[in-house]
Amino acid sequence: MNFDPLLQPLDLGFTTIKNRIMMGSMHSRMELLDRPYERLAAFYGERAKGGAGLIVTGGYSPNESGVIESGAPVFDNEGELPKHRLVTDRVHAEGGKILMQLLHTGRNAKIPQPVGASDIPSRINPCKPHILTGDEIEQIIADFAHSAALAKKAGYDGVEVMASEGYLLNQMLVTRTNNRTDQWGGSHENRMRMPLEIVRRVKAAVGNDFILMYRISAIDLVEGGATGAEIIELAQALEEAGVTLFNTGIGWHEARIPTIAYMVPRGAWRFAIRKLSEAVNIPVIASNRINTPDVANDIVASGDAAMVSMARPMLADPHFANKVAEGRPEEINTCIGCNQACLDFIFTGRVTSCLVNPKAARELEFEENVQVKSASKKVAIIGAGPAGLSAACTAAERGHKVTLFDASSEIGGQLNLAKTVPDKTEFYEFIRYFKSHLDKYGVDVQLNTTVDATSLGDNFDEVIVATGIVPRIPEIDGIDHPSVISYLDLLSGKATTG
Repeated sequence: MNFDPLLQPLDLGFTTIKNRIMMGSMHSRMELLDRPYERLAAFYGERAKGGAGLIVTGGYSPNESGVIESGAPVFDNEGELPKHRLVTDRVHAEGGKILMQLLHTGRNAKIPQPVGASDIPSRINPCKPHILTGDEIEQIIADFAHSAALAKKAGYDGVEVMASEGYLLNQMLVTRTNNRTDQWGGSHENRMRMPLEIVRRVKAAVGNDFILMYRISAIDLVEGGATGAEIIELAQALEEAGVTLFNTGIGWHEARIPTIAYMVPRGAWRFAIRKLSEAVNIPVIASNRINTPDVANDIVASGDAAMVSMARPMLADPHFANKVAEGRPEEINTCIGCNQACLDFIFTGRVTSCLVNPKAARELEFEENVQVKSASKKVAIIGAGPAGLSAACTAAERGHKVTLFDASSEIGGQLNLAKTVPDKTEFYEFIRYFKSHLDKYGVDVQLNTTVDATSLGDNFDEVIVATGIVPRIPEIDGIDHPSVISYLDLLSGKATTG
């Protein structure tokens, strides 16, 4: 497949992005660990090394009232600059560009007293927000501009003003959350006032040689959200105010409509991005459920968007862009849309990772603690499920001669059951990824083969046993009834329902 549209540079006039692939912003909670900026430098540096044309950090609040949670990062003083230089210098050394996301969470903040356009609480946060006064709104506007100026000093290539997903600026824009009667509420013109003023002040603070990206909600998916006409009116006003390019958000966090889970079709929201692209004269970036190069390329080639944002896919495979550019798309470790180790971890107070790439957010540990020895060994791995496949690929990649045994007729183990569940066909991609690496590194795969200590003998230097799990049988009254079947029997076809 020709991926030229996805690999073309994007000329912004004062700077050029080397391709149309962006790692979108994603909260990681690494900021709350020890050595946070060394960790972030390694994390973002790996994605820049992997070829991402543009990277956006997780959200930094311009003041204490806008943090995601207690202890989350605030960027409001020059004392923070040296720490951020670790990040920007690393990304630039790897040939990338990076923007800082400026985020005020408003009523969604997990702090004792969140603030908001009105005192209407969020469905996902029980705390009643304090109604921002006019002076407090003016101060937040000034704080955004101050943080943007600091970001420029810290070496960032620009900022993203986060105004989608139901955060403060999104809250100011719609009647669902803004019932004010002053100059900041009422008419749509008044409700647009705060985000427009932030863009104007940021532009004045950073000048014309600094990327000013605005993340606009292309569709809110909540009652009382913005209409299509209001979104277009806002976008055109923001363009006039000085936005360099638009990134798009889909739906509020409190929306009941899934937007990024595996059951959502790939590229499902491009219709909303297309409408925005047709209404403005600056580049628009598509987001949400774009996890393969062919979908991303088609979105750019069709003109629906000028660029694509992929956050979770860059967790799954930091070298996504390089693999496309080098003609190796089959080697991409595809995001399966499960959310189990990224968003689920974040929303339960843990540091993000990735179900298909456990190295994600642990790059510093691997840089400092993993040493690859030159001596090659003969390694036997018993079991071709996810653990065995991962061990086989890693060992072979590091130069060992690997033989992989499995009693089954195909690799994958219980992944082959997972992929049969309706809407979980993304698991086919995970198996495809492992298959490509087994072939690439010459792993000797012995299927339909059972082994034991006797048959292995002294033929191997190391043996790894990865024979999987025994299904857990819950202690429920009636579990032994003849009408009850296990998921293993159902998905494997040994039993049927009805």
